[in-house]
Parts: sequence; structure tokens; C-alpha cells
Amino acid sequence: MVVESMPYITVGKENSGDIDLYYEDHGTGDPIVLIHGWPLSGASWEKQIQILIDAGYRVITYDRRGFGNSDKPLFGYDYTTFVEDLHSLVNRLGLQDMVLVGFSMGGGEVARYIGMYGSERVKKAVFISAIPPFLLKTADNPDGVDSSVFEGLRQGVIADRPAFLSQFLSNFYNVDVLGGKLISDQAIQLSWDVASLASPKGTLDCISAWLTDFRKDLAHIDVPTLIVHGDSDRICPLPVTGERTHEAVKESKLVVVEDGPHGLNWTHAEQLNRALLDFLGPSTGT
Repeated sequence: MVVESMPYITVGKENSGDIDLYYEDHGTGDPIVLIHGWPLSGASWEKQIQILIDAGYRVITYDRRGFGNSDKPLFGYDYTTFVEDLHSLVNRLGLQDMVLVGFSMGGGEVARYIGMYGSERVKKAVFISAIPPFLLKTADNPDGVDSSVFEGLRQGVIADRPAFLSQFLSNFYNVDVLGGKLISDQAIQLSWDVASLASPKGTLDCISAWLTDFRKDLAHIDVPTLIVHGDSDRICPLPVTGERTHEAVKESKLVVVEDGPHGLNWTHAEQLNRALLDFLGPSTGT
């Protein structure tokens, strides 16, 4: 009996073993690549995947190295490597005229992918609760977040990663306001379960990756672009991220979700899905 294996792509090696990324490829039509946020996996797109497939799209999700079902090497947690991993998947699947959709730190991959490889194979771009343009407060970025905040996050992960993840997810979903209404205890637990199984090293190193400056990357975006952001995002505050990305990308469209937390792809899935479908329009592929 032949047992079908899960779909993986090899993107490198660590000592004697391959570094394999897990991906899923469903549906037919125009391809959409969904890039998840930290510290979750491609499974976090649960409330978007079937909606997009039903609308006639081919939906590809993958787990970033160190997260979900992908391998967990001790290196490579920087945006150059993340985008090289993404490009390997794009080449493996032969994607053309694709839509890149990035949630949270996944928005960094969208920006850096176009910055590194251009938009020849990209038809549209979407940023959801995303970290660009540049989170860190510097002399030429005075509206950013002080470096001490990120060092506090790093120390929290080092001291007690499981406890830190619980607190982080509480702010991720604004549980004190939306818990029991727009998100259940079980859904929060599911996110914690996924996050807890991620690479401890990758979980820590990604915090440093968040400080990447994407301003030059955004300047290269020359495709229709949608930005969806909640006005109650505690992780990536709208004025620091979504609004500034909207200003940086010419003719981009900004949709602000009222009372939306960072994890609005779950809590406000209906509003997000409507914005996505309105922006994407009908699929033209077969």
C-alpha cells in the first residue's frame, strides 16, 4: 500500500538533515499565497481558506521555518532567508500572477519579496495587521516603538515562553474585551497549542526580525495593494503600521476594522473576508 506523504519543500540543510517547509495547496484558479504571523502557522488562516477556494481561487498556505509542521533549524530567522524560502515555494509550484497576502510579520515577507524579486510574478498584495513599514523607533523613525519594548518581549520568551505566549495571545485577540463574544476560550487555546510547539529559538529570533526596515521595499510595490488593520490592534498599532504603509504604497486601499484586534482574521473574519473578496474580484484562472 502506498501512503501519501504530506507536502514539503526542501529549502536548505542543517548538519545531516534537510530543512523542509510544510505547505498546503488547495483549489484551482488564480493563486493566492497566505503568509501567517508569529507565533502561529498556516492553520491560522482557517476562516479565510475555504471562502477563497469557494470564490474560485487556488489557495496556498505554508508554515514558516521554525513554526507549525515545518522543520525547526537553529538559524535563518531573518527576512532575507524567509523570502528566499518563499521564493523556493513559488518556484516549486510554478506560480504566476499570484496574490501575496501577509498577516502580521507575514506582511514583512510580502514587502521584502517584492523588494528582492520585483512584481513580475505578483498581481496584487495584501497586508493584514502587518508590521511594515518599520516598527523600531530611531532618529529617522521617531514614531516607532522604543527598543526596550522588544527587549522586554525577548526577556519574556527567555524567562518562561509558555507563560509569555498566554499573555501575548490575550493581547493578540483583545481577550479582555472580545473573549466569549468574538473568540472562544477553545480558539485561544488552539492558538496557544500551535505557538507552544514552535521552535524556541525561532520564536525568540523572530522578535529581532520584526525590527527590519521595510521602507525601501514598500517603495518598490507597483501592484494594487490592500491594507486591512484593526483600530484596536495592541501588537501593531494602526498609526505606526497600517496607516504608514498606506501612505508609503501609492494608490493603496486602507480598510480599518472598527474595534479590530491584531488577530482580526479570526475575531472579525466576516469583515476581513468581505474586504478581501471585494479587492480580489472574481478569479480569472482555471
